[in-house]
Amino acid sequence: MTTIVPINPNPDFAPRPGAPLPERLIDGNPVFSTWEYDDTPAGEPNWNRMLTGVWEATQGLTHSMKGTTLEFCHIIHGRAEITSVTGESWTFGPGDSFVMKPGFVGTWRTIETVRKIYVVAQV
Repeated sequence: MTTIVPINPNPDFAPRPGAPLPERLIDGNPVFSTWEYDDTPAGEPNWNRMLTGVWEATQGLTHSMKGTTLEFCHIIHGRAEITSVTGESWTFGPGDSFVMKPGFVGTWRTIETVRKIYVVAQV
């Protein structure tokens, strides 16, 4: 098992296609593409799995609920607006990084097709 996983923001392998679950879709018809680079047992008692890869979404508005998941995102291109149920709003674009902590509930609006590198820690 390698302990270094390089992540190419322009993967040279086919993505796994996807779309939001119907109960999460608010507006639009976003299409997701996921290039998963790693899925490894975390090895820590608090985390079950660590997932890393590249994810892309076309325009649309979806519910975003992290539950017990923590996610780090780094935006490669495009623009997204994230709004919490408390009304706080953030817009992220190329070069921006952020963490969505466990318990986050809100919406994710893809303004321009967005591509991000992600690291997800699941309990």
